[in-house]
Order: sequence, then C-alpha cells, then structure tokens
Amino acid sequence: MSRTALRLLVTAGLLILGIVIGLIFQNVWLGVLLAAIIWLGWFIGYESRRGRNAGVNDEDHGIEL
Repeated sequence: MSRTALRLLVTAGLLILGIVIGLIFQNVWLGVLLAAIIWLGWFIGYESRRGRNAGVNDEDHGIEL
C-alpha cells in the first residue's frame, strides 16, 4: 500500500469516526474537532518515522550547545 493511500484511508476513517462520535455526543463539530486533533498527532508521528530517524539524537547537527 502506498503512503498516499494509507494517509487517505486514515484521514477518511478518522473523519467518519469523528462524525459518529459527534452524533453520539449530539455535536458533530465536536467529533470532527476531536478527529482532527487525533489525526494531527498521528500525521506528525507517521511523518517523523518516514525519515527512519525517529528518536535519534545526533550532536553533529548542532542540536546541543
């Protein structure tokens, strides 16, 4: 599965899940907001793993003084 397809599937799935949760709470916008927050966290984590260097602390790049 390509990265673009995975991103689209997760985005659509979280949007649908957010709408369902919003309907349960009787506030669709709240569900969409929660889905957007969860999606943003997932997206940041997914893209950080993409470079295959998540958690690497390399002092040669000026990270530490």
